[in-house]
Amino acid sequence: MTIIVTDTGFGPETFTGTWADLAPDASDDALHEALAQNSAIRVQFPAFSDGRGFTLAARLRRMGFSGRLRAQGHVIADQYAMARRSGFDEVEISAELATRQPESQWLARADWRANDYRRKLRRAG
Repeated sequence: MTIIVTDTGFGPETFTGTWADLAPDASDDALHEALAQNSAIRVQFPAFSDGRGFTLAARLRRMGFSGRLRAQGHVIADQYAMARRSGFDEVEISAELATRQPESQWLARADWRANDYRRKLRRAG
């Protein structure tokens, strides 16, 4: 069973369409193909230490993707704000990870816009 994490906390899978699944090392051709043929893209995170998925999300958004974008796999609560800032709409985690990192830890990072260091720098300057 998987858990979907959004700014409002944990929830079940609600999407009934098909996903384009991208590996963190997806080629430019794979990105363009996913953009052209899908309204929902899921980017795999094989390890929490592998940040290439954040870069892919930002690239997809810069390329004009406006559909549903999901990080799937080993994303931890501490990375939730980064996931949202890079362009992901949601994160899909395992029930096991949800047990180790309960909803309260994810919700503590749900106000990702207010805690953006760039915003703080703009106010100071």
